[in-house]
Amino acid sequence: MDIRRAVGARAGIPTEKLDDLPRYRESDRFTAREQAALEYAERITRDDLDVTDACMARVREHFSEAEVVELTFIVGFQTFASKFAKAFNLAPQGYA
Repeated sequence: MDIRRAVGARAGIPTEKLDDLPRYRESDRFTAREQAALEYAERITRDDLDVTDACMARVREHFSEAEVVELTFIVGFQTFASKFAKAFNLAPQGYA
């Protein structure tokens, strides 16, 4: 279990929902708001995807402008932390 999954489980997210993350688009465990946030995060982090106008429209249906800024910051920060750890070959911290 990695730290993000451990934090999610500690926050009360059911294990089944965490298991469905790779299939968030098809899963009925995620609300439209959650699906919009997950798609946005995926498009930010993947080099082969762009944040399209349609994606932003879905995000803005569910989040205020301040929430969009916060969501963008969190995704960006987590991406930075991952790349930083990779650059310095930092070992996982062993959360289980």
